[in-house]
This record gives sequence, C-alpha cells and structure tokens, in this order.
Amino acid sequence: QGGIGASSGLLSDRCVESAGNMARVLVLNATYEPINVCTVRRAAVLLLKEKAELLERQSGALHSERVTLERPDVIRLVSYVRIPREAHRRKITRRAVLARDAWTCQYCGSRKTRLTVDHVIPRSRGGKSVWENIVAACAPCNRRKGNRLPREIQMHPQKRPKAPGPNVFIQVATPSIPPAWQQYLPAAA
Repeated sequence: QGGIGASSGLLSDRCVESAGNMARVLVLNATYEPINVCTVRRAAVLLLKEKAELLERQSGALHSERVTLERPDVIRLVSYVRIPREAHRRKITRRAVLARDAWTCQYCGSRKTRLTVDHVIPRSRGGKSVWENIVAACAPCNRRKGNRLPREIQMHPQKRPKAPGPNVFIQVATPSIPPAWQQYLPAAA
C-alpha cells in the first residue's frame, strides 16, 4: 500500500507528502555531530524503526490509521556511523561553491538569485578547477571580469577561496538554516 517502510505500512505516502515534501530534517550522529540532511519521510522511517531519536520537532504531526508521529526537525542516530574525514572534499559542484560562499557574489557582495561560478585565475590563463580557484559570482561581475586576472581589472574576491568545511552539505541541502538546527551546527556552518 505504499507505506513509509514497506514493513511498517503505518504512514501513507500521501500523509508524508502533505506534511511537506520540501521539508528537511537535520540528522546527527550518535555523538551529536551533523552528518546529513534528509526528507521528513526518511526521518520518519528512521524513527519508526527506532534507528534514531527525535530531538527537535516541526509544527504539525504525521498521522496514519494507527500512529501519530511528531513531525521531526532534528534527529539523532542511536548508533554511531563512521564518516570518512574527507567526504566533504568530493567533486566541486555549482551548489557546493554557492553554499560555501554563502550564496553571495564574491566580487560585489550581492545575493542575487542567479549566481554563477567563476575561476579567479581563468582556465585559459592556467587556472585550475580546484576549490581554491573557484568563487560564486553574479552574472554582471562574471561578464565584467571575463578572461582577465583579478589584478588586471582590480576585481579580487572578498574572501580567499578554500575547500569547504565538513558541513557544507547542510548549506547545499537548504540555503536558509532553520533556527532549531543552529544549536547543533558549528559556528562556521
């Protein structure tokens, strides 16, 4: 019948969808360090299977014929999950660059919705596609800089680009961090 875990059949797909398909839940390891962001549906499965405990709630509840479950906002895994140290240094994606740069043009500081990425030292001038050479840029700044070096046009990034911290996945999953998550995130996230 399309229940939340085929084994439980307790909460229907429609129930979870109506609770907010776009809502996200912060997942903490057993040690309280943030390790993932998942859907309300996935969080409900973890709670129902007793693989996680509920730490923070969103308003509303998830209902089924037999069960009412508080709508999760932050959950903590019951068992520790080992996360490779360099998991966050995976490939460079546009969303990860924008998240690392706080969705802000690194040249003019604007927070326009249509941001692009720019190679500080253009690839045609020997620049590499590495975290330390890529920044978020609004389209006008990207066009203005073009194929030039920052010193040639006096356009320098506001912050020196570097590889993101381990919590960049949170910013990729949700550009605005819900208030209930703040106490569980390092200040840099």
